[in-house]
Amino acid sequence: MSIITISRGSYSRGKEVAEKLAQRLGYECVSRDILLEASEEFNIPEIKLVRALHDAPMIFDRFHNGRKRYVSYIRSALLDRAKKDNIVYHGLAGQYFFGKIPGILKVRINNDLNDRVREEMRRENISTEKALCVLKNDDEERRKWGLQLYGTDTWDSRLYDIVLNIRTITVDDAIDMLVDLVKKSNFQTTPKSMKVINDMALASSVEAALVKIAPTVSVTCSSGTVFVGTEQGASAPAGDIVRVIEQMARAIPGVEEVVFNFKAGKSKGGHVNPFLNIG
Repeated sequence: MSIITISRGSYSRGKEVAEKLAQRLGYECVSRDILLEASEEFNIPEIKLVRALHDAPMIFDRFHNGRKRYVSYIRSALLDRAKKDNIVYHGLAGQYFFGKIPGILKVRINNDLNDRVREEMRRENISTEKALCVLKNDDEERRKWGLQLYGTDTWDSRLYDIVLNIRTITVDDAIDMLVDLVKKSNFQTTPKSMKVINDMALASSVEAALVKIAPTVSVTCSSGTVFVGTEQGASAPAGDIVRVIEQMARAIPGVEEVVFNFKAGKSKGGHVNPFLNIG
């Protein structure tokens, strides 16, 4: 009983590792279908979700509330799937979305650049120079995504429990190593880690529902109690928006109580905001 995330670059053979690993373990393999789930759930064109994950923030910020809005939808769909346990997720941002959950096995798969170039040339029927340029641009966009959105570099080995280079070892070697590693007690799902997943999934569902009307709110959860605050430097929403937030949050299945944690402050007229800390 465990969850594995595999970060990979294009043509790194990470997809192959993920699919074969899931098959060996009898786990569900999750990737692009998360985009489809989020697209259907929130009625968002899939192409926008693809751009939200694979383009640098400066690109998808062109959409209204783009950065937070689309990532919120994807996080919500992914964490909802994680509640079922026993999954292998491969794709960008797994190490971020699951970062605070104990016991997640976080893997990075790299491949030799020359092998990646040859594969790009074969699939796209392009020159060596063009293939190298495409791959370097793709890698740079992925790094920008992590740096601008989370302040960390996807190439930073400290984000992962293990980094495997498919060059001197084969895909099958990598799978053998990961099967042995995931059996360790450190990477087994526990009641504690499942509670964290459930709390994060509920918070993400609420945040995804609220992001259109209140893009600066932040949401956390503990055992059915949802705590709504604001991002650093953001002002508390107006009173009428607060009332709508509470109504929308309470409508999400699993929410038992809503608590507002906006920083206390005064309006221009000198009156304390009456909507602080209501639940």
